[in-house]
Amino acid sequence: MSARSMWRQAGLLVGPALLLLLAVYFYPLGRLFVLSLTGGPGGAAGLAAYRVAYVMTRVGPTAVRVLMVFVLLPLWTSILVRTYAWMVLLQANGVLNNVLRWLRVIDEPLRLMYNETGVVIGMTQVLLPFAILPLYASLRNIDPRLPRAAQIMGAGPWRRFYSLTLPLSLPGVATAALLVFVQGLGFFITPALLGGSRVITLAMVIETQVVDLLDWGLASAAAMVLLLLTAIVVVGFDRLLGLDRAWA
Repeated sequence: MSARSMWRQAGLLVGPALLLLLAVYFYPLGRLFVLSLTGGPGGAAGLAAYRVAYVMTRVGPTAVRVLMVFVLLPLWTSILVRTYAWMVLLQANGVLNNVLRWLRVIDEPLRLMYNETGVVIGMTQVLLPFAILPLYASLRNIDPRLPRAAQIMGAGPWRRFYSLTLPLSLPGVATAALLVFVQGLGFFITPALLGGSRVITLAMVIETQVVDLLDWGLASAAAMVLLLLTAIVVVGFDRLLGLDRAWA
């Protein structure tokens, strides 16, 4: 039997099971991918890190130190503590809804928990520092003489940003996306508490298979899919861009 025939038979045997596994986990994994890269619908949270990093490169040393403290401050607190704090803020009778009703902005409390909105807010707050730091490093390494030269040539602020600053900072953007994506894949506490049973991530599926259903085989298969996907993303990023170049 030739090698091609052996591979064909192996594909016929393993293919249906692999397709079923991908079909079962593709949707939650895809949702997690979107959340980790964009911070939710519209990508507003995903752009927040770039804005903060850009401002940090345009202010003085004292302001940079103050901003850096605010960026790093959430990392000094446990994720569990921060998640419970968001639950206090976002619940129906929480601080945010009470303030909005006191200001007469809303009549009924907003649904900010046990849905995708709460998960997006919680994950964004946790992952934002990991996006800001590589973006700040990339923007800081841009030669300040280049924007000045572009200004002398007649380029306006927006033209200088889109034609010069943004392309030169793309390695930092890619690094931030990689860090947020890889960490977002394994998120469990924040989606479980803020999303309840309505927002399911792959880590929650693995926990359910192990703790509730005692299906160690399916949990192991899901964990291998998670590990394989992470490895593919990291290796592909290194091949296309280069991890050493992204941090240079």
